[in-house]
Amino acid sequence: MEQWKNRVAVITGASSGIGAAIAKDLVKAGMITIGIARRVDRIEDLKKDLSVDLQGNLHAIKCDITNEAEILKCFVQIENQFNGIDVLINSAGIFPSVFLTQENNSAVIREVIDINILGAVFCTREAFKSMSKHGRNSHVIHINSVFGHLQPRFNAYSGEGIYYLSKHALRIINEVHRQEFIQSKHHIKVSSVSPGVVYTEMAVKRSGKHLSEMPYLLPEDVSQNVLHVLGTPPHVQIHELIIKPFGEE
Repeated sequence: MEQWKNRVAVITGASSGIGAAIAKDLVKAGMITIGIARRVDRIEDLKKDLSVDLQGNLHAIKCDITNEAEILKCFVQIENQFNGIDVLINSAGIFPSVFLTQENNSAVIREVIDINILGAVFCTREAFKSMSKHGRNSHVIHINSVFGHLQPRFNAYSGEGIYYLSKHALRIINEVHRQEFIQSKHHIKVSSVSPGVVYTEMAVKRSGKHLSEMPYLLPEDVSQNVLHVLGTPPHVQIHELIIKPFGEE
């Protein structure tokens, strides 16, 4: 991680779960870290887990990534204030239960697409603009899911289909970004990190007490793997990384 010291990282969905863990670890690794989320107060609270000398390297910017205009404004602010972006972590995501055929499901389905797919696409587009401008070695990481790789084996009555759809789309987006980044002639890597079950606020909300009865990862486990991906030398690119808790079926 020495190559990233004093460089700028942007993390979506940094207010909780995996995004929050990554934000703290990147600051500890010496990066100037900007967390963007709707709940900026929770990002500010993360400073309590950092030593006093590092707290000034964690910044919070309010941004609703379902709103493209807010994304544009947010990334212009980052470009102007921090002299460009070196690392982007697309960690924002939601996992609702909704059936594609149920009535009045439009709002929920649009939110999944807006956050899990379009949010990653638009944030990467704006980060790529900054990365291309400054010309430094850069890296984009998409936080995906094992559900983006497996054939849907979910219970037909679970309403998980739209989440599977969004994560499969993100896997393809990762490959498209790889090819477009190569064509740009800039040294910009892209990687996808796909964890299995992670013990987060979102997962607890879905699974309740049953979550503690099954194998699971912690957000910090995912974050350490993100640091591993970032820590590879310039000639190495980890394109896909799947991590699972031991014993996960």
